Amino acid sequence: MELRRAGRAQRGGRHRIARVSLTAAMAVVALNIWTGSPLLALWIGSQVQGAGPPTMGAIAVVVVSMLAFSLGLVALLNHLGRLHDRLVGFTPTVTDHAPWLRSMRGERPLYPGVDAELSVLERVLIAMVATVVVVFELWLLLFSGSPVDQRSGRDGCETPIVCR
Repeated sequence: MELRRAGRAQRGGRHRIARVSLTAAMAVVALNIWTGSPLLALWIGSQVQGAGPPTMGAIAVVVVSMLAFSLGLVALLNHLGRLHDRLVGFTPTVTDHAPWLRSMRGERPLYPGVDAELSVLERVLIAMVATVVVVFELWLLLFSGSPVDQRSGRDGCETPIVCR
């Protein structure tokens, strides 16, 4: 009896580590869709370009490589999400239909009494988008230059909130 409990606790610990690892991997892959893919594509384009003004060939390499890396990361993210769902035994409760494929009777609830539940992948993506929006807003309000008069907008001030 104690061996069974120890086996369950050990399996539960491995299960938890696997869940946390998959969630962390999903967060890293989702972050790299926003950052790693464009940076790697720009680096590859810079290696193709060499010195001088940009050419259409280098720009095409950047576009194609960023598309390839982004699609690869999205496929990896989808695979990690399916692995996590299979690990925890999550099955979608409500099938999602595209709005343009619904009839007018689609306004009624399709599954009465069944609440829609978000998967971990959906929660990771929501958190990632919210984080990116907040970081962009902070950069825009505090660190970006003025596009109107080409000034830095800081007037030599170290902390922009305190100076004015």
